[in-house]
Amino acid sequence: MNKGEIRIQKNTKTDINEGIRAKEVRVIDEEGKQVGIMSLFAAIKLAKEKSLDLVEMSKDAAPPVCRIMDYGKFRYEQNKKLQEAKKKQVVIHIKEVKFRPNTDEHDYRFKLKNIINFLKEGNKVKLAVTFKGRELVHTDLGIRVILRVIEDIKEFGIPEFPIKPDVKRTFSTVIVPVKAKKAQ
Repeated sequence: MNKGEIRIQKNTKTDINEGIRAKEVRVIDEEGKQVGIMSLFAAIKLAKEKSLDLVEMSKDAAPPVCRIMDYGKFRYEQNKKLQEAKKKQVVIHIKEVKFRPNTDEHDYRFKLKNIINFLKEGNKVKLAVTFKGRELVHTDLGIRVILRVIEDIKEFGIPEFPIKPDVKRTFSTVIVPVKAKKAQ
């Protein structure tokens, strides 16, 4: 950390027992029934009598909502939910396949086979045709290459958006797998 630099740390921890700063809290017991509004001291005493913790659930409410529960069990269940959410996340990669306006037939077939494999794996594929030098005069050849690829792979994937010029010398589109497009 450099001199004069202020580091702000987000407080993601939940306040429990004496860590709660409010004077009065709305208390919910371990069964989920509302006990009512009481002083923080009385709420902590009530939780300690039951050998549980007073956990602040909503700081923004007036007065803050606190629940009587086992804090260790609460944290364990939260972590378990996070792990479950991470498992359900689906990561979609975009694979890029580059062509030239004068790509030879063998190279075209090889790249087409790779595109089909990427689409079968569920990945999106970015088709790009790059132009060098004076090839830029014949952009129609590049667009024809992309249209030919789209026609050859129509049973595996469809374009997400129309062919568009990217940077200075590139035309591209993104192909999505057929099953992914139907789900949207």
